[in-house]
Amino acid sequence: MIDQHNKIKQEEKAVLVGLVYKEQTEIMVNEYLGELAFLAETAGAVAVKTFIQKLPKPDSKTFVGKGKLEEIKVFVQTRGITLIIFDDELTGSQIGNITDVLGIKVIDRSDLILDIFASRAKTAQAKTQVELAQYQYILPRLKGMWKHLERQGGGIGSRGPGETEIETDRRIVKDKISLLRKKLAEIDRQSVTQRQERGTYIRIALVGYTNVGKSTIMNVLSKADVFAENKLFATLDTTTRKVVYEQTPFLLSDTVGFIRKLPHHLVESFKSTLDEVREADCLLHVVDISHPAYEDQMGTVNKTLQEIGAFDKPMLTIFNKMDLYEKQVFDPWLDEEVKNDLLIQLNERWQHLTNNNAIFVSATAKMNIDGLRQTLLSRVKDLYEERYPYLTQFY
Repeated sequence: MIDQHNKIKQEEKAVLVGLVYKEQTEIMVNEYLGELAFLAETAGAVAVKTFIQKLPKPDSKTFVGKGKLEEIKVFVQTRGITLIIFDDELTGSQIGNITDVLGIKVIDRSDLILDIFASRAKTAQAKTQVELAQYQYILPRLKGMWKHLERQGGGIGSRGPGETEIETDRRIVKDKISLLRKKLAEIDRQSVTQRQERGTYIRIALVGYTNVGKSTIMNVLSKADVFAENKLFATLDTTTRKVVYEQTPFLLSDTVGFIRKLPHHLVESFKSTLDEVREADCLLHVVDISHPAYEDQMGTVNKTLQEIGAFDKPMLTIFNKMDLYEKQVFDPWLDEEVKNDLLIQLNERWQHLTNNNAIFVSATAKMNIDGLRQTLLSRVKDLYEERYPYLTQFY
């Protein structure tokens, strides 16, 4: 893991590459590349240009076709580009082959996400989880990856577990994975004990796509000082706070954000962190309604919840950033009555789709926060009555 003091001093210039194939349409790929640019920015790079190619399937040797790779090579050499990021996972041989042609650092979306997680990890648990995911990612790609890491020193995609020649040995990497798993298992046991010690409190977990405002919601609901910023994966470690509304206590947890194409090694490594979601009594699904693809983001979160076995839990969908939504959707000259009618239609649609489990707020503008607190209090009281009918003092 990189030392946090060893940060990038100068932004790396990057080009992004996406492929239109299978079920990925050009519109979808453009949207994915927009998100990839935000990921690159979060990691400390600036995306100078994007390249898109349509192919029936990725080229087994270089992912994109030879002609497209030559086009990228010309651009890279004339613009001082130091990094190329592919939106889909690359094999070790593809990384090696592309590096041979372009002569610059080559990473994929998974490597970029792992790099961001590595720079954001603060606790021993998060650092161990990320390091384990990194080694699992590296293992099948050793031949190609270490070739380009030897050539390129430091920067994005190289915040890995080490770059010495001896660590390219598969046996050593496997031993390291085994060691990290044991270390993480011990941390997991401690986490389980800590959760068991919380007693009979109702547990509420915030979930959602990355950068939708979960930590800001956490702050306004719990009056806690949880780190929040306009970057992806601002929160890695689960933060849990005891909250009391009208003498009714409950535990509120903020969790790591989800994202499209989240590396499966990360999901596996962050199992203990995601246990907060699995063991919660109720989920608060925070949605950035101002995002043009917010419904797709909801689908990604719901799919991830299904994968970790938490989709069937009681859920309240919190549509956040309504102030931004209104600015984007409504023209200033729009009649107030028409605007209210449109908002009513939006509310009715989502109440229908969520079985009356939706609420619209803005955490930063403090819109309808009292309504959210009252709704949450009502849900918590219902859960106490259902789960612990003998604890009458809570409801």
